[in-house]
Amino acid sequence: MLKLAERMGRAKPSAIMAVAEKAKKLKAEGRDIVSFSIGVPNFLPGEHVYAAVRDALAKDSGQYGSNRGADVLLDAYLKHLEEAGLTGYTRKNVATGIGAKHVLYNLAEALLDPGDVLTFAVPYWTTYVDIADIVGAQARLLPCPAEQNYKLTPAQLDAALPGTKVFLFNNPSNPTGMVYSKDEIAALADVLVRHPDVWIICDDIYNRMVFDGLGYHNFVNARPELRDRVIHVDSISKTYGMPGWRVGFIAGPESVAQALVTMNSNHITNIPEIVTAAAVAALTGPQDVPTQKNLEFQGKRDQVLAVLDAIPGVKCPRPQGAFYVFPDISCAFGKSHNGEKIGNDVDFCNLLLQAKGVACVPGSAFGEPRGLRISYTCPTAQLADGLKRFAEFFAELS
Repeated sequence: MLKLAERMGRAKPSAIMAVAEKAKKLKAEGRDIVSFSIGVPNFLPGEHVYAAVRDALAKDSGQYGSNRGADVLLDAYLKHLEEAGLTGYTRKNVATGIGAKHVLYNLAEALLDPGDVLTFAVPYWTTYVDIADIVGAQARLLPCPAEQNYKLTPAQLDAALPGTKVFLFNNPSNPTGMVYSKDEIAALADVLVRHPDVWIICDDIYNRMVFDGLGYHNFVNARPELRDRVIHVDSISKTYGMPGWRVGFIAGPESVAQALVTMNSNHITNIPEIVTAAAVAALTGPQDVPTQKNLEFQGKRDQVLAVLDAIPGVKCPRPQGAFYVFPDISCAFGKSHNGEKIGNDVDFCNLLLQAKGVACVPGSAFGEPRGLRISYTCPTAQLADGLKRFAEFFAELS
């Protein structure tokens, strides 16, 4: 019998997309569904992006491009890095890919051999475990429950790094929305300095979505001696409302950037000219749309927290970035809704969708089965309606 490759037995479809597809199916059947499931910004970029695309389309060469990325795109990203306080990088330090997910997968292929250890905090973005499984790496998970604000402590990190090949750090966090302060970053950076054999991947794709004046901080600025081991990952998806355009970046040591260029030469060849033009326009053009949306998301964060804080038993650390809230809803376990028993987070989310038409992603998809993720980027009126239904569901538990 013909068989697929052994690695396909380890590959799993996205749990987030499964929930989103279920909600979409119910909506197509006529159900009134409010989706808090998929992590999309739900806004479009400014008109200048579309103008750049139209101009590029008129001038399209139809030719192959650079495996690293067009110079104009590399330069736009380097400027973007400088605005975040990350200076000293050149074109040789950066590379592009088809979105941050593609870049992360290529990094796993470039840095991890089968059996190597990839370490990251829990809750985690679902793809981290999936990629580790596909490339045959061991995922070393560091539990960071609500009681410690879903944040990694220096002591946890110090204990976990011996034997680790790659440390993967997500800030701001998907799924929790938590953001590490300057002091917290500095404390973790001090630990990383003591473990010189560990690569550090910083998944920073929400770095421009930070609230409350907290600001974005990173390991390289905290401890410059880490520069030769830190790889920054970014994309245009979240900040600019362009998830479908699929442009991701890395900045790091030349050897790593060159490895991704080599991978691109075998995987994708290049990012299309039209997409390149859109990304350049987003990065270098007016920033009024992302700035405005950041303020809106901060307001929506407050709206969600006000509802959650009023539900007895629900615990939710205050997120300060991205567009997610991750409440601990374990107080509902063991209770029932209209005679249906809630044994875990999956039961909770299934019953919530069935009874109230509200779609959330169970926390177990992110390694934390006591919680669930709410993505609050839907229109304001829809958000209020969904939150009302969410609170009603809790009130009806017995």
